[in-house]
Amino acid sequence: MKKVFNCNTHLSVDLKTRLSDDRSMKIGKNYVGVLRRDVVCEEFHYEEHFTFTEVRPLTACKRNPHFYVGKYITVTCRPDGSLHLNFKELPADMRVERYALGVYNEICMALGGRGFAGLVK
Repeated sequence: MKKVFNCNTHLSVDLKTRLSDDRSMKIGKNYVGVLRRDVVCEEFHYEEHFTFTEVRPLTACKRNPHFYVGKYITVTCRPDGSLHLNFKELPADMRVERYALGVYNEICMALGGRGFAGLVK
């Protein structure tokens, strides 16, 4: 699928830049940020200008932070707020029923419910 861009040209505009590291924009350097269109319209005076604010990349924080870390599962939180279950490997000496019960108990603990440990022995 080919991506189509809407090409527009704004002539004679003022551009205010808010950069985090550079004093002025460098030639050929790409900047990541937000471009906002500001329109000042007075009675007979129409002025159009834009403001570009550079955004620093968020590399210092984890991409999907841990919400809960247990023996059998890890629950991570996605940027949209949804929770995702990540199952750890089944130990070689453990029965599947015991593992499933441990997963159930940890899901209940992670999400605020109570587990029922006496179900399978």
